[in-house]
Amino acid sequence: MTVANPRPGPVPGTVYLVGAGPGDPELLTLRGARMVEGADVLVYDNLVSPAILDMASAGAERVYVGKKASDHTLPQNQINRLLIDLARAGKRVVRLKGGDPFVFGRGGEEMEELVEAGVPVEVVPGVTAAGGIAAYAGIPLTHRDHAQSVLFTTGFLKDGALELDWPTLARPGQTLVIYMGISRLREICAQLVFHGLPADMPAAVIERGTTARQRIEAATLGTLAEAVERSGIRPPALTIVGGVVGLYPRLAWFEADQETSPQTPVHAGCAAIDPGNKDQT
Repeated sequence: MTVANPRPGPVPGTVYLVGAGPGDPELLTLRGARMVEGADVLVYDNLVSPAILDMASAGAERVYVGKKASDHTLPQNQINRLLIDLARAGKRVVRLKGGDPFVFGRGGEEMEELVEAGVPVEVVPGVTAAGGIAAYAGIPLTHRDHAQSVLFTTGFLKDGALELDWPTLARPGQTLVIYMGISRLREICAQLVFHGLPADMPAAVIERGTTARQRIEAATLGTLAEAVERSGIRPPALTIVGGVVGLYPRLAWFEADQETSPQTPVHAGCAAIDPGNKDQT
């Protein structure tokens, strides 16, 4: 497919903050692919697909700076410094991030440092983890019968505290998407119930969404933490709470589409949700 695009590829001395999408390499945008293909250096995170890294030229340098819970290859301030130094050395620098750089990807922090240092920077949006993973799980984030708004939050704040705006998170009629919340899942579910959501509200955790290793545990707020512990689900994973989760597994197209494939994703806990549940949405 030929796409008319007058915009230039990567320019020396510039940093490109590129969203790599939630896992499936085919969800990388065309602009993102062009930047990767023309990069001198890829500075990439833990959640970037190897297939995307393979799009770069053989001579491109690849620098891993991934972060996992309590395991950071490089502290954020050193990553900022690395990007500045590479750009000042005249490199075409692509900073690859899972999902979208500006949605819990620290892209804003990195861009602030680059702008302050006088380094040219471009942001290439990506398919968000919330949008892509929910779609592959068959969980629409909005639905006229279930949710009129969507709220993204994180279960792991900068100082490790879990001081969230619980009354806002527990409002009915919305879908709540929680990034980085697996280690605090039991407390998160308890707080949401304490602040007004019913214990039988549908909720799900999706591990490695959009990939061949996708695994889903669907239950309710009252039973989700125990179900996830029993299943052995681990990060990276996303939590979704709300009436829309009741549409899983009936709308789980990705799993149904993979039934004849050797890479069939595994799912669990399907019977825990009534697909017709519209209570407290």
